[in-house]
Amino acid sequence: QVQLVESGGGLVQAGGSLRLSCTVSGPTFSSYVMGWFRQAPGKEREFVGGISRFGRSLYYTASVKGRFSISRDNAKNTVYLQMNSLKPEDTAVYYCAATVGPEIRASPYQHWGQGTQVTVSS
Repeated sequence: QVQLVESGGGLVQAGGSLRLSCTVSGPTFSSYVMGWFRQAPGKEREFVGGISRFGRSLYYTASVKGRFSISRDNAKNTVYLQMNSLKPEDTAVYYCAATVGPEIRASPYQHWGQGTQVTVSS
């Protein structure tokens, strides 16, 4: 059973930074394409971005491009979401997810974490 556990959320002022981590159980982390999603109150879940199995390909949604950065450490079974220049509109529950791929954006994500709250105050 694949389990994903996010950490690193919290409250930050606008313009600040946070780094989210997502650790995945099991020996096959490098076989998964990893993604980050978010859901704000009253809104649909949004795909934030993702990273290919060995980090060679990245995708970011337009609203976070240039501010957010995704990376992964396959030796630690962990994927990261570095969030800089945070805005109040980035406030949401952030989820990491795993897919067997092969596409970062188009493939369905089979495994999900429980989510971590990020709140950006103005």
